[in-house]
Amino acid sequence: MFPSTTRHSYDIWARIYNEKKGPNTTKLALPPVEKLLLPFLPQGTHILDLGCGTGQLAQYLKSKGYQVTGIDVSEGMLNYARENAPGVDFILTDARFFDLPSTFDGVISTSDGLNHLMNLEDLTHVFQNVYTSLLANGLFLFDLNMEERYETDWWNGSIEGDVKDDYAWAAQRSYDREEKISQTHITVFNLVDGSWQRTDSNLVGRCYSRSEIRSALKTVGFTEVKEYDAERDFDIHEWGPGKAYFVCCKKLGE
Repeated sequence: MFPSTTRHSYDIWARIYNEKKGPNTTKLALPPVEKLLLPFLPQGTHILDLGCGTGQLAQYLKSKGYQVTGIDVSEGMLNYARENAPGVDFILTDARFFDLPSTFDGVISTSDGLNHLMNLEDLTHVFQNVYTSLLANGLFLFDLNMEERYETDWWNGSIEGDVKDDYAWAAQRSYDREEKISQTHITVFNLVDGSWQRTDSNLVGRCYSRSEIRSALKTVGFTEVKEYDAERDFDIHEWGPGKAYFVCCKKLGE
């Protein structure tokens, strides 16, 4: 669902994401998922996990009795997803171009995956694809990083990383306030046959305003949109300020 550089970066990042990021982001996603989506979807209904990553959330949904389909642009991420969530149907595709019939009762996108869409036209295309894939009265839950989060978490050039016996990594964030573009520069070292191999990649993202998001949703047919805040509404403080959740419904007859 992202630029080719992002696809490449997630292929490189997949092992580390699976071990470190995937379990944590899934844990943080559960409060909004359990409050805003699952109470309205009976067990056995079909959920599409958009940008499913390494599949931890898909496995959780499956364990709750839902049919789950996951799509992601990174084959490296999907290789882990298939291990983590056996029995889930995973599809390698770009969310800008996926074409699935109206078979889903719910669609979910977490971990700010939609921020990797670099222009409003692409974001609108994804919203249209989601709308088309939903059954009447189907729900779409997604999160996005807003300006507040980029200003605090990216602007200061924060760095994180880790060292293990056979790999090490470091990631540094930056944010261009004028262009509304974020970058995460990632360096990974892997121990291969006794020698260390270095790989560098860059994850890019875009910050959208609330008016842009709501306008794009309205354009494709989502006329009722509700917004929630991670800190205020779910007492989730690990993200810092500016993590927003949006819920919209494909109304019957629209």
